[in-house]
Formats: sequence, C-alpha cells, structure tokens
Amino acid sequence: MQTVEDFLRRKFWGWGYQAGPLDDTLTDTFVDFLRTTTGMEASSPLALPDRESITLPDPRFPLPSAWENWITSDKEIRLHHCFGKSYRDSWRCAHGQFDNPPDYVAFPNDEEQLSELMVFARNNRISLIPYGGGSSVVGGIEPPKRTSSGGVITVNMLHFNKVLEVDTQSRCARIQAGTYGPDLEQQLKPHGLTLRHFPQSFEFSTLGGWIATRAGGHFATQYTHIDDFVESVRVVTPRGVIQTRRLPGSGAGPSEERLFLGSEGTLGIITEAWVRLQSAPEYKASATVGFKAFEHGVEACRQLSQSGLHPTNARFIGRGEALFMGLGDGNLDILILGCESSTFPVTQKLKDCLSIATACGGINLSEPAASEIDNQRDDKADTWKQAFITVPYLRDELVRRGLIVETFETAITWDKFEHFNARILAAAEHAIERLCGKGFVTCRFTHLYPDGPAPYYTVMAQGNGTDDLQRWDEIKREVSDVIINEGGTITHHHAVGKDHREHYLRQASPLFISMLENAKTSVDPEQILNPGVLLKSPESRTN
Repeated sequence: MQTVEDFLRRKFWGWGYQAGPLDDTLTDTFVDFLRTTTGMEASSPLALPDRESITLPDPRFPLPSAWENWITSDKEIRLHHCFGKSYRDSWRCAHGQFDNPPDYVAFPNDEEQLSELMVFARNNRISLIPYGGGSSVVGGIEPPKRTSSGGVITVNMLHFNKVLEVDTQSRCARIQAGTYGPDLEQQLKPHGLTLRHFPQSFEFSTLGGWIATRAGGHFATQYTHIDDFVESVRVVTPRGVIQTRRLPGSGAGPSEERLFLGSEGTLGIITEAWVRLQSAPEYKASATVGFKAFEHGVEACRQLSQSGLHPTNARFIGRGEALFMGLGDGNLDILILGCESSTFPVTQKLKDCLSIATACGGINLSEPAASEIDNQRDDKADTWKQAFITVPYLRDELVRRGLIVETFETAITWDKFEHFNARILAAAEHAIERLCGKGFVTCRFTHLYPDGPAPYYTVMAQGNGTDDLQRWDEIKREVSDVIINEGGTITHHHAVGKDHREHYLRQASPLFISMLENAKTSVDPEQILNPGVLLKSPESRTN
C-alpha cells in the first residue's frame, strides 16, 4: 500500500516517480524526430527544480498542538501539493514558481479526524482541498490564490487505503476512497475479482479521485466511466456524514450518489464507496486495423459502437499521433481493437469487429494469429500501451526543453462530428500558427458510444520560455469556445477544476448552476471546500 514515503518518491515538479522510465537518449531522439518532421526547435533543458533553493511562505495560522502527528507544514510535502499534472503545472514547476503552496497538508487516519478538521476550518474560514493522487490536469487541487484566501489545508486521503469488505455473491466491494489503483487491484486479486478501471493516471490516482472527477477508464465502449461501477458512496461534509443506500438500481427520485459523482470535492470528502466488480478476464484477443481515409475509420467506429459487440478496446488514432507513437509510417489512421471475457472465448467477437472495420475500408495489420487465437498478443497494441504509459513523463521533459505540449478532450454526437472536428482542428491550427509559428494538433478517439465519439486532441507547439502559459491559455480558450458553440462538452473525463470552469458555466443551464450552488450552500455554508473549483467562489459570482 502507498505510504507517505512512497508518495515522496514521486516528483514534486512533474509526473510520476523520480526514477521514471525515460532517459535523455529517448527524449533527445524524440526531439530530433520533431525537428525533422515539424521544424520545431527545442531548447537546452532547464535545470530540475532544487528543493533546497525554493523558499515557501510560512503558514498563515497555527494549528491545535494535538494534530501534529497527522498534519504537517514540512517543506517537501507542501511542495508536492502545490500543483496537479497539467502543462500549466509542469511549466510553472520547471520555472520555479512555487509561491502558492497550501499552508499545511493533513493526512487524516479516520473520519473523526476529518470531521474535526472540518469544524476547525468552518470556525476559522480555512479552505480545505481534498487530495487523492494529485493527478488533476485541470487545476482541481491547486490552492486558491493567497490574496483571496485566509489559509489552506490540503487533505491527502492516503491513509484511507483499504478494501474493507467484499461481497462475492453480489460481486461488489466496499473500498476506502484513498486507495490507489494498483493497491485496489492487488487487494481484490485473491477474490478473483477486479474493478478493471484503468485511467492513464491509474498508478497515481485513487478511487475517491475517480469518483469525484467522473474519471474515464479502461473500457472504450459500454463501461466507460467510473459512474458505471459506483453502487453507493459515503461522504463527510461540513454538516455531517452522508451514506447513500446500496442498491443495484432505484427509481426513487434523483439518485443521491450521483450528486457526488463529478462534484470535485466541493460538496464533501468521499471516504469510501461500494463499487461493482467483475471477474478477472480469462480470454483476450486484439488486432490492429489501418485506414487510408480518416472518415472511413470514423464510420467503422460508429458502426462498432452501434453493433452491440462492445469491444473492450476501440482506440482510433489519427495518423499523425500514430506516427509519433511508433504505430506505422504516418500513412494510415490506426484502430486498435480488443475484446475480453471472464467466461467465453472472444476470438469470434474480435472477428466480427474486424469484419465491420474491414467492410468500412480498413486493412487488418495484425499477424493472423493475433485475431485467430485467444490471448495472443498484438504487437501494435502493446506499442500503444507502452507509449500511453510513457507519454506523461516525456511531456514534462519536452516542457523543460521549451515546447508547449498539452491535450484537450470532448464528446459529440455522430451527426455533428465531421463539422465539429473540422472546426476544432481549424481553430487549433490557426491559433498555433498565429501564436507559436510552428506546431500541430492530432486527434484520436478514447471512447465510443452508440450516439457519438469522445475525441481527444493533442497539441504540440513551439514555445519561447517566457509567455508560453499565456499563449497556451489563448489556444485553449479559442478551442474551448468552438467546443461550446458547436454543442460539445468542455470535458469528457478530465473534469472541470478551475481551468474548465468558465466554459462549464456556459455549457450548463443557469438554473441548474443555481441549484448546484444551493446544494453546496446546504452542506458547506462557509464555502470551505475547494473554493473556485467547478463553481465560482461566492465573492466572484456577481462578476
């Protein structure tokens, strides 16, 4: 299980462990590849942040002495809680901008300590920031500016890390919210069960974080979000504890637990949840399909999503991104297909998926055995999986070398996708050219629904080391305007945080936002929980 010592082995300036999977040779190779293919020039890497040379402001308020065993103002721990893991966070870390840390970091051991902390925060108007694994890429765990807050305590849920109960008959488990992905799966393994929810942040994120942000996971169809697995939740709020009822389904009014899904720590701190599990898969099969025309791959994805076959994996990757990920020579768009089951062989299901893809113009790129034999590995799928794990580490290194590297994602219905995608690409490319000179944008589908895809865009652009944040913010703003104006969602699975709040408030109806604000006031009247995330802070609502 994760400990504070394990936590401190991670970088406070970027993604993952200090001893990550990258070396300078791999980064240099990719930089050379970018120069050759796009003309973008990287600079010499900035020095890694030196904790000894960083000065943090002192805490602004004292704590009860009895809390010293579970709340700390330790410099290194505070450094680890300054930022999430977005491009904006990585850039500020690389440039030593650690001027807005939390005053303290709490590691509560139980709900009693959590409740004590909330009473203290209410009485002293101290902001509390719930913290799971710290992998937010939307400003969801960043402290409010010191000029707008009287004090901040980040609440790290690391000690809430156990699978408390397993109901094998119902195939469900009661799990504490601070349990990290690998620990969760390891504790379920003896029961032959799995949650099988694997976001890219899996190694560095928690069940509570997944629920609070409505995280997207392993399955590209059918079971796409953590929502699909949540049976009930337990939440500590400033006004008391809420425990929702465990049920497989209910028609009794609006569902309680759904209000906390996506609430991003603004309504309470999730301490545990009952989640629906699955039997560990025994049969797997995968294949890779290439398309000469992007629109043919899109059509294959639409037909797959509406076929009832529910492939576990159906990642459609534009040729530009496929090239950078080592999936070919850049002449084909790539569809990675996968099927799995705990009960039945899936070879025929994969063949049926392949028949749809090839009928739409796809070319089966797999070795024959990959689609004929269960549990046969597909090399291209393995290449994609490894790149998927490595890319966040590479992103930090590219930022240190002066490049702008970031993503945004959305969802839209099939009837609108062609026009929608063209408008987004045009807006992004125009903004990149105008603001950065050189760069590009790529597209892939992360999840498929019968009524539409979830496209995920990657931007790489030339930076200059001075106003890169402002230029990225402008690119993101122009693209986000298009997303909202064309009927898409500002986020499919990255959450709202602070970064998407402006456009979320445009996406949602004003009356619903008023209802949500009133719900927050009812459980958090002093507005101490994650102020400025998801909703405007009270003092700014009239602005």
